[in-house]
Amino acid sequence: MAKGYWIVHVDIIDPEKFKAYASATPVALKKYGAQFLARAGQYQNPEGATKTRNSIIEFPSYQAAIDCYYSEEYQAAAKLRLSAVTIDVVIVEGVDAS
Repeated sequence: MAKGYWIVHVDIIDPEKFKAYASATPVALKKYGAQFLARAGQYQNPEGATKTRNSIIEFPSYQAAIDCYYSEEYQAAAKLRLSAVTIDVVIVEGVDAS
């Protein structure tokens, strides 16, 4: 079964509101078996556009990545970031290793 990934690009507008969102998301991420592979570290953007903060979150399956995003827990956390950030989230199916 292929893993699932969130690819997230964020520009923080209100750091205090973003902190509330960031502290609320672990509940949903843990429930769906997520782990950060990249989290706001150094980056280069040799082509195209991006935002100032970039993360990759791995899930045990593509379905788990989708279920987490639409879960009550994550959607409650997402409401906390409405005026705090501009964000792009892409949910991607990984390459099946078998």
